[in-house]
Amino acid sequence: MRTQNRETQAELTPQRAKEILLEGNKRFVSNLKVNRNLLQQVNETSADQFPFAIVLSCIDSRTSAELIFDQGLGDIFSTRVAGNVVNEDILGSMEFACKVAGSKLIVVLGHSRCGAIKGACDHVELGNLSKLLHKIAPAVAAVEYAGERSSKNSEFVEKVAETNVVWAIGEIKKNSPILREMIEKGEIGIVGGMYNVETGVVNFYDDAENLTETLHEELAGKY
Repeated sequence: MRTQNRETQAELTPQRAKEILLEGNKRFVSNLKVNRNLLQQVNETSADQFPFAIVLSCIDSRTSAELIFDQGLGDIFSTRVAGNVVNEDILGSMEFACKVAGSKLIVVLGHSRCGAIKGACDHVELGNLSKLLHKIAPAVAAVEYAGERSSKNSEFVEKVAETNVVWAIGEIKKNSPILREMIEKGEIGIVGGMYNVETGVVNFYDDAENLTETLHEELAGKY
């Protein structure tokens, strides 16, 4: 399979970009990965690159976006940070990917059994990690749950992980006028999802943007 080029990237819509990722994940789960000549792709991308999406995911060693979406060299930008949180550097990377390099889709991808989420649930304080975990605090606070609110409760952890994806999407739209305008014009899309480390399956949220607006209204003035 050949890598993306200027023409194929330009022809893609945000919806088609999302479909390509889902198709790749189905291949990954079925162990039917596309046979790629990676050295050929090195040559094809040596002069330029035309990725069709940028994926913000966790640093967890089980969540490599290229692998779980069965993509090759030059197909996607992969941005990784513990807890898939958003900061200025992440936003700048996304603005480059979409406004400069022509990517059509932003994906915020959380995952099950996330260590960063567990740390945020337990209010861990540890050097620079503390500042990172504080970015997940809004998701912890937003989850209404009557049971134990700690990492010992796997159900609570998963709810926080899902909410953290929704919060991150809102932070992207709130803090990047460039990306927000592109989304509103339909030039790019944005989607959230969760990766299951037990099954390898990615599930995208169908109503992430509506959930995001509701969540940010609920937490307005608190974060």
